[in-house]
Order: sequence, then structure tokens, then C-alpha cells
Amino acid sequence: MLNHNQVLNTSQLKRLENHKYSCESSSLLDPILQPWWNFLVRSIPVWLAPNLITSVGLLVNIVTALVLILYSPDAQGEPPAWACFLCAAGLFIYQSLDAIDGKQARRTNSSSPLGELFDHGCDSISTVFVALSACISVQIGHHPYWMFFQCFCAMTLFYCAHWQTYVSGTLRFGKIDVTEAQIIIMGIHVISGIFGAGIWKIKIGGIEVWYFVACSTIVLGSMSLVQIFSVILAGGVGKNGSTVAGTSVLSPIIPFSMVIVPAFIISQKSTEGVFEMYPSLYIITFGMVAAKVTNRLVVAHMTKSKMDFLDWGLIGPLMLFLNQYFNNFLPEKYVLFGAAAWCTFDLMKYCSQVCLEICNHLNIMLFKINPPTSLVGGVSAGGATIGGRESEHNNGASNHVHSASTQQHRKQTRVSRRYNN
Repeated sequence: MLNHNQVLNTSQLKRLENHKYSCESSSLLDPILQPWWNFLVRSIPVWLAPNLITSVGLLVNIVTALVLILYSPDAQGEPPAWACFLCAAGLFIYQSLDAIDGKQARRTNSSSPLGELFDHGCDSISTVFVALSACISVQIGHHPYWMFFQCFCAMTLFYCAHWQTYVSGTLRFGKIDVTEAQIIIMGIHVISGIFGAGIWKIKIGGIEVWYFVACSTIVLGSMSLVQIFSVILAGGVGKNGSTVAGTSVLSPIIPFSMVIVPAFIISQKSTEGVFEMYPSLYIITFGMVAAKVTNRLVVAHMTKSKMDFLDWGLIGPLMLFLNQYFNNFLPEKYVLFGAAAWCTFDLMKYCSQVCLEICNHLNIMLFKINPPTSLVGGVSAGGATIGGRESEHNNGASNHVHSASTQQHRKQTRVSRRYNN
């Protein structure tokens, strides 16, 4: 049974212990960047917790993106060159730190299932700000619904990647995936910093340059979706071709549709043009809901649980919908600010609660590790990669299962001794 405000029940936590991380990657750039990531992980102290590394990277990524958003919240004004360079640097730092958290965990023997969940959770939030910052760098706000498409396309691709993981049990990355997309976006920021964001307005053959960038997103995104849905529609690893939780392989489409569909309808029905006037805030608001739904999908996969369709985060979009239904009883911009605050709070509350419950169950700390008893040669040469990150999770769950078994054996021994006495 669930205690008050408890997110995960005892059965879910028990199944989490038995979770085995599985990943396949054929990234083109990961092998090239591995020497840099290996050098970086050898340069940091062994007392630095892997989750702390990931958190610092995410914070840098968000802050640098917010600087760009501050200068051009409608994605129409030209941001200063230094803000574009800063955003590129922030993304590079995030990519690098995100790539070494698993290496650090293996290096310090601090692997745990929490590391996988924490990593994916940070990625789901980063996706929103990375996509939004790229749109600002090319001033795509002059075409608001292209901006809508680009940002929600990024969120959808990230969700679908974990959808197929929920179905097949294995996270798969193609030749052009997370690492490659991040490098491309860094390049966009650098180009805008050098030549100014106006360079994307230059016409080649009567077509503005930004249009080629947008179309390339469609092509690459479509290729990824074809690959993802070929796995999903082939059937899952569960009973009768179901998901790892024994549910329908199509069931995850419902929770995410309850984010995307309202986002589009509300933007279309707004009489005050709330999306056109505040595109960055609008995307962040729905991005936080999308991030939470994605986190819930990752938790459902790792705990082999059914994913609930309804979520408290949907109260934010519901506020906007009801305000429109009652003929804008309040100015939409105020409702949007309220919805953004609620969605952000709800996401943070959910993530912190899940992390706390897992930490308590596994008897570990989120941002601190004990001094390692032995180091694995600086950096492990083995392990799967996820967007360039070595997995610290394969042996994490088994370590905790072994620890639990040892404790149970000691307890039985003490009971036996009392009985004999």
C-alpha cells in the first residue's frame, strides 16, 4: 500500500532493484568524443557524486538558455552575440558532464538504478530548453507555428525513444541521434554568434536559410520515428507481445497526447494570441508537463508498471482551457504565468519525491557517495552507451539485490541463533 504522498509502492520499488539497463547505440560522434570524456572523468575528484555532476550540467544548460530567452523571449529579436556563444558553451558543458556521470559511477563503485532515472529525468528537462534556444538563435519566432512544431517535435522524439524502451526493454540510438543533434545546435549558436541571427534570413534560391534547417529537422525526425515505430509495432517483450509491464504497446500514446493536443488547441483558440505573444513561456509551460509525463514513462519502464493516463501536471493546461471556455475571465497572460508556475512546481515535486523514495529504499544518498573501496582503473572500458554516456546501471541493480540478500541471510541467522538458545 502507498503511504501518504508516496509515489512508488513496495512492489514497484522491489522490481526496481531487479531492473537491468539495456542500451544499443550506433552514434557516429560518440566514438570520436570518447577520448575527451575519458580525460574529463579522470580529471574530476572521486568524491564527486555522479548525480551531482548531471545536476550541475543541467543547471548550466538551463541558465545559459534562459539568458538567451531573456534577450529574445518572442524569438524575433536578435540576441547579442555573447549570449549565443554562452548558450553554445552551456550546451557543451551539459553534454560533457552528462556523458561522464555513468563513467564516474563505475569509477567510484556507486552505481544504482537511481542513476539511470536521474539521467533521463535531467535529459527530459534539457530537451525543452535546448530546442527553445535553437529556435531563438535562428529567430524562428517570426514564424510561430514553425517554432511550435520544432519544439514539440523535439519533446515527441524524446518521449517516443522511451516509449520504444518501455515496449522492447532496450533503449536504442541511431547513427544521428542525441549527440549529433546537440553538436548541430551548438553549431547554430556559434554561427548566430559570429554572423548574427540575421544570417538565417538570407535567401538562397528565394528560400530563407532557416527553412533548410527546419526541413532537415523534419527529415531526420521522420527517420528516427520510422525506426522507433518499427520496434513498437513489432511487439514488445512482455506476454503476447505487450510492454515490459504487460500493457498494450500503444498505451503510452494517450498520456503524451493529453499534452500535445491541448497545447495545439489552446494556441489556436486563443483570442489574445497567447502563444504568439509569449511563445517561450508557452513552450516551457507545456514542456514541463511533457517532461513529467516522460519521467513517469521511464519510471513505469524501470518498475515494470502500468502508466496512468491522468496527471496532476495537466491542471496547468486545464487552467488555460477553462479560462478560454469562460471567454477569458482573466487575461490569458496571467493564466499562462500561473500555469507555468504550477507545471514547474509539480514536476519538481514529483522528481524530488521519486528520488527520495528510491534513496530511502536502496539506502543511498542522491548527491553524495561514500569513499570508494576500489577504483575501476580510472574509467571502465566496458558498458553500453546512451547518447555517449557509459551505463552505470547494469550492475547497480544487481549490487543492491545482493546487498538485500545478504541482509536477509544475516537476519535469518540471528533468528536461528535465538531459537537454538
